[in-house]
Amino acid sequence: MKIYGIKNCDTMKKAFAWLEANGVACEFIDYKKAGIAEQNLPEWNRRAGWKALLNTRGLMWRKLSEDERSDVDEAKALTLMAKYPALIKRPVLDTGTHLLVGFDPDCYAKELKR
Repeated sequence: MKIYGIKNCDTMKKAFAWLEANGVACEFIDYKKAGIAEQNLPEWNRRAGWKALLNTRGLMWRKLSEDERSDVDEAKALTLMAKYPALIKRPVLDTGTHLLVGFDPDCYAKELKR
């Protein structure tokens, strides 16, 4: 199991705490530092969809120009997320069978406590 994200993100910290408290081990990959966001985006998009992946609530989204934020479709979203990995909703947890995007304790419990 692998968890992708940015180490100092508050949502990541909540996910790490949940995983630790529930005895779930996974490999952490900082996709900004590892530079792997772009290569994983096509697969993540296929498995979860670009709308689930694109974080439109974060600081990075607000920093984009009005032009960048307007008329977002799949191609534009994938291009933006490749250019600005902080636009990818965190965490992205790959269980091997499922791709969980964002942190939801109930969803984690359902998928990881089988």
